[in-house]
Amino acid sequence: MKAFADLLDALVLQPSRNGKLRLLVDHFAAVPDPERGLALAAITGDLDIQSVKPAMLRELVTTRMDPVLFGYSYDYVGDLAETIALVWPSAETGESGAADAPSLEDIVAKLNAASRQDGVALIETWLDRLDSSGRFALLKLVTGGLRMGVSSRLAKQALADFGGHDVAEIEELWHGLQPPYESLFCWLEGRGDKPVSAARAPFRPVMLSQPLEAPDYGLIVPDAYAAEWKWDGIRVQASAESGTRRLYSRTGDDISRAFPDLVDFMQFDGTLDGELLVAVSDDKGGAPKIVGRNERPDDIVAGSFSDLQQRLNRKTVSAAMLKRYPVFLRCYDLLIDAGDDIRALPFGERRKRLAAFVAKLEPTRFDLSPLVDFANFDALAARRGAPPHPVIEGVMLKRWDSAYVPGRPKGPWFKWKKDPHLIDAVLMYAQRGHGKRSSYYSDYTFGVWAGAFDDLELVPVGKAYFGFTDEELKTLDKYVRDNTIERFGPVRSVRAEPDHGLVIEVAFEGLARSNRHKSGVAMRFPRVSRLRWDKPASEADRIETLQAMLDD
Repeated sequence: MKAFADLLDALVLQPSRNGKLRLLVDHFAAVPDPERGLALAAITGDLDIQSVKPAMLRELVTTRMDPVLFGYSYDYVGDLAETIALVWPSAETGESGAADAPSLEDIVAKLNAASRQDGVALIETWLDRLDSSGRFALLKLVTGGLRMGVSSRLAKQALADFGGHDVAEIEELWHGLQPPYESLFCWLEGRGDKPVSAARAPFRPVMLSQPLEAPDYGLIVPDAYAAEWKWDGIRVQASAESGTRRLYSRTGDDISRAFPDLVDFMQFDGTLDGELLVAVSDDKGGAPKIVGRNERPDDIVAGSFSDLQQRLNRKTVSAAMLKRYPVFLRCYDLLIDAGDDIRALPFGERRKRLAAFVAKLEPTRFDLSPLVDFANFDALAARRGAPPHPVIEGVMLKRWDSAYVPGRPKGPWFKWKKDPHLIDAVLMYAQRGHGKRSSYYSDYTFGVWAGAFDDLELVPVGKAYFGFTDEELKTLDKYVRDNTIERFGPVRSVRAEPDHGLVIEVAFEGLARSNRHKSGVAMRFPRVSRLRWDKPASEADRIETLQAMLDD
């Protein structure tokens, strides 16, 4: 357990991606099985401990300290595991430290065998025996919310570095492996054969694109590149084999349970790459509406990204949600065709097979992403600037002769997104961040002006928590503290008036109508573009500016 606790402490304090990779590789090299495999499973979210839940931990800690004091502490720290680890009173004089610490293997085994009542009792015993770092690691382990800045993808890259293999090999094996991954480490250390993935319908590492920049404009000619619309949904992979059906995110996470209305129609043998979109319902049982368009007859009508957000990050989906926000797959590529791996074929050939493949599928759940005809680069630029659908955020460019290669190679595929929208908004509220930002007000709600010019009011239009430097964060935090007018738990209301307020230039990718927001609009990917210390708050944009963008 001490090695796991030390690893988490080091990851929290390491801001560099390469630094985190080195820490993980060193841990894999120094720690034996099964401890290193269990640590890996905890980091990738593949440990599911059912005997302890966060609400049980909050109830437990209030048996050791005043609930109001804990509430204040939790509000300040912003993280449940970190708060309990810091405030937990040791049963003995001083902390017992690592000498009496249980092993990670022992903790996982006992918790998996425990009831919920026994699980809480075990946690209480271990909290009394561990030091603050050990307590933090234990609580992160059982709550599953590590937030160490290590994604599942980064952990797989660390495995690849550790064994001297390509990360694509790890990704294709991953869903056929189980913690603590002893056969995987055996292969990575050269002590055994490569594991044979037992998973049906496995994930295949995705091919990604590079942003198109001015030096490469001359490459884009119709004979060399195909163009298609870049749809504003989420990139997914639909894989079906021998009756097993799985829907994966672009990073290889299995998201099948969240989208049963698509998985139920994956009655094929193969692997599709495409964009998951929410469809406009035809109001007859929730089936997506289909209409003809110039690009291709019988296209499914796509809803906005704000509609899709209603379906994201849900473990279970109600029948009402399925009916109101049905999803479908707009297909970009075909990787496996009836057991035939065609990733090495040129894109032009894969595209022909994709068209034939999609034509056999349920038309309300799968359609073919249309190609964009263009005579030259200028003509393509004009089409990019006036796309035929509001859910389009640019164009994709793919060499006709390109194989499907995992990763982000330079040249075969480009993305050419629309220029972001910019508005000037006024800072209204600020909230404490998490992790290393827990001491700063780093999440900012901003608004624009509405009402008559002699009776202005701010209406919130979005929230952003990135786009600024560490130095700017410190300056923003001080501004929030100096200009607070009200407090609501971890949130502060900031003075914002026509003659006093901080103007923030906000960049965002798109705008949609929203009944959930007072302003009537919802932003797509808002972020801080720059701080306009020079601009009076009265000169920030009005809600009519955003409404005009909707009309466009």
